[in-house]
Amino acid sequence: MSPAFTVTATTGAEEAGGVALAIASLPATFGHAADKAGVADVAAIAGEAGWTGEALHAIESGHRAILVANPCPEDTARLAAAADAAGTAVVLDHRWASNPALVSTGAGPDAREAFRSALGTAAMLDSVAAAAPGSDPGRLLGEHLAALLMVTGPLDGLSLVRSGASGYLFSARLPNGAPLTAQGVLTAALPAGVDIRLYTSDGGASVRVPDPGAAWPAEVRATGPHGDLRLPTLYESAHRSAWRRLKEHLTAGTRPDDLAGFARLTDHYATLTHT
Repeated sequence: MSPAFTVTATTGAEEAGGVALAIASLPATFGHAADKAGVADVAAIAGEAGWTGEALHAIESGHRAILVANPCPEDTARLAAAADAAGTAVVLDHRWASNPALVSTGAGPDAREAFRSALGTAAMLDSVAAAAPGSDPGRLLGEHLAALLMVTGPLDGLSLVRSGASGYLFSARLPNGAPLTAQGVLTAALPAGVDIRLYTSDGGASVRVPDPGAAWPAEVRATGPHGDLRLPTLYESAHRSAWRRLKEHLTAGTRPDDLAGFARLTDHYATLTHT
């Protein structure tokens, strides 16, 4: 059976977004374009510096949708305007923030619900992101911040405490004024991933998200007077979740709001990197 939508992917997108594996898991929906001369329905690109320009070119070339693998913070104003004018769906496949355990696409509970329901009584939030030695600390900071914003919403008082070749440390305030500290480390002693822990007067919430290529799922826990509750385990990677969301928008003829949310990430990132 032929796939419903054809895909073309750059080498960078294949490496950063595991495109071949992701679309192979949705065989009735996506398949690599056999005719290299034609315009595929979906263009998958890597989110390296300058990705917004590449995405603009993809829109001009006539692609119906664009998936960006691990996008770094950039101004997306022109891209958003072009996508609106052309009716192009743009989905951002974040390294950690796209994991379905953070924000469920269905009606089930997720980390965002667990965290935001506890933010009113938050005492502090602590987070650690780890990546392999030699990784770009700036990219790690953007990926880390994207995951945090997904569960907490906008942050105040962002301040970069330190930054160097081995990682970074930044602070902020939660909506109720409680402190947030987040650090990124480049190390082989920890598996790549991000850990976020919120503490309240009577419990809190936590989420641990592995890298998309890992074989294990994210873990979400909510703790309170009821005890320790582990949310249902979702065996789906961030990559596959992003492609599944794209499938839903293409099938329904709707467009995601990824770029609107990404503008907030870019603003927060700019605040941090200019302090």
